[in-house]
Amino acid sequence: METPTKRWHASYPADIAPSSHYPLHNLAQLLVDAARRYPSRPAVEFMGKRLNYSQLLQYAYRFANALLRFDITRGDRIAIMLPNCPSGVIAYFGTLLAGAVVVKTNPLYTERELSHQLSDSGAKLIVTLDQLYARVKKVLPSTNIQTVLITSIADELPWPKSWLYPIKLKREKQYVRMEYGGNELHLPKVLAEAPDTPVMAEVNAEEELAVLQYTGGTTGLPKGVMLTHYNLLANTVQNALWCNRVDDGRERFLAALPLFHVFGLTVLLNQSVYRAGELILLPRFEAETVLKTIHKLKPTVFPGAPTMYIALLNHPKLKEYDLRSIKVCVSGAAPLPMEVQERFEAVTGARLIEGYGLTEASPVAYANPIWGKRKIGTIGIPLPDTDAKIVDSETGEELPIGEIGELVLRGPQVMKGYWNRPDETSKTIKDGWLYTGDMGVMDEEGYVAIVDRKKDLIIASGFNVYPREVEEVLYEHPAVQEVCVAGVPDDYRGETVKAYVVLKQGTFTTEAELDAHCREKLAAYKVPKLYEFRESLPKSMIGKVLRRALLEEEKEKKRK
Repeated sequence: METPTKRWHASYPADIAPSSHYPLHNLAQLLVDAARRYPSRPAVEFMGKRLNYSQLLQYAYRFANALLRFDITRGDRIAIMLPNCPSGVIAYFGTLLAGAVVVKTNPLYTERELSHQLSDSGAKLIVTLDQLYARVKKVLPSTNIQTVLITSIADELPWPKSWLYPIKLKREKQYVRMEYGGNELHLPKVLAEAPDTPVMAEVNAEEELAVLQYTGGTTGLPKGVMLTHYNLLANTVQNALWCNRVDDGRERFLAALPLFHVFGLTVLLNQSVYRAGELILLPRFEAETVLKTIHKLKPTVFPGAPTMYIALLNHPKLKEYDLRSIKVCVSGAAPLPMEVQERFEAVTGARLIEGYGLTEASPVAYANPIWGKRKIGTIGIPLPDTDAKIVDSETGEELPIGEIGELVLRGPQVMKGYWNRPDETSKTIKDGWLYTGDMGVMDEEGYVAIVDRKKDLIIASGFNVYPREVEEVLYEHPAVQEVCVAGVPDDYRGETVKAYVVLKQGTFTTEAELDAHCREKLAAYKVPKLYEFRESLPKSMIGKVLRRALLEEEKEKKRK
């Protein structure tokens, strides 16, 4: 592709081109190519168990052949409801090899959420964990699911952990005894009985779906985002171009982000395989487990969310672990406080940069240069072949540099649309531009500072207050570990600014101190009128603070 020169291209490092070419083939070709180039290179590591690229491809072929035996045809949807584990990687690539569409499913979904996603997507088969099966079974009658493939964490572990793990579950009264039969099958047995004959469905990469990725449902029921093979390949290459000073066949990627989230899917799973790296899988984020893993396994690339880096920096045993193997960290899903960025880089010696994306963009669209000019407090500049502008949300008219408006994007990573929702698609993609719903401001060099979500804007006595600006100021207070700012109903002001604060262990402060701190740096109407000190903030699986959950709590208080 060729893209006209844009204001941000002057800020590109000399070794990154503003445009590239993106492959037009099945996304699973990434695994085939990695296995051809590095067959004996470790592909995944899970709690001591390793698969090399040759083995991973063989298992993926077996999964693809099993799907064909279950009469899964090209375009059929396959739900994968697993934590980070080898079976999830095998099922992902096996589904793509067969020409089917992956539906990534959050293991924490409630029955209502699960029923909606499975019925909306029309998935025919689901891969899940024995400990999740009871929830899955309850919703099956409302779906098109015909086959359930079930694995367990014990199946994923090396000896003797595989033997000890069920004993541990029995002691904790969490053990699930499965009885297989009918359409409920044991995944390891299915793989063992399937041939490893190579399978590679030919696809129209620009039109056919690779993944149906559901949004978080922050503004209603989750929508299925249609991501084509081309979308995901393009974003994988774009990220590789941006993170270009790493070596194929040598990097280790720490997967503490869930792979069922599009951020983890692209910057970890797809990126690691594209680079023939080793993907170190953690089933969930636990700060001490992450510290031990970095100390022992020496990962070099560690994408994450700000809350993850905050948790590590504030862990009481941080100084006991060597984190200097980390070279690159890309933070997404939420704003990265400057203080966190500076402290984490000092501890690790790594480059920690803030990027920006959304499910509808596969997801990465913007990032600060890793080895170039960074601007603290911004999401950076557009990735190669990505165009962007700030517009008036109502008219779509481009706004002058320095004015706040809605960020809109265009590029090869932008989704095909929403699954079975043409009206929603037309509201979000207009004249080829993706309207992000995020309010931002662009400077002369193309760097963008996200002010906030359009829907999170607080209007207090007629004044616009952007939560992120207030949060950044509160993060500068030495006692504040985490904070979330939201607009709560107020009879006089319409909305008023409330700050939910988690303090660092062993520290103390008061509302009066925080008020004085904010008044030094913010206009009076932006200063929080209410404070709530909490032990923790509600978060998504990816570590994003859930502002909507706090607002729901406020509504519940009002009702009482």
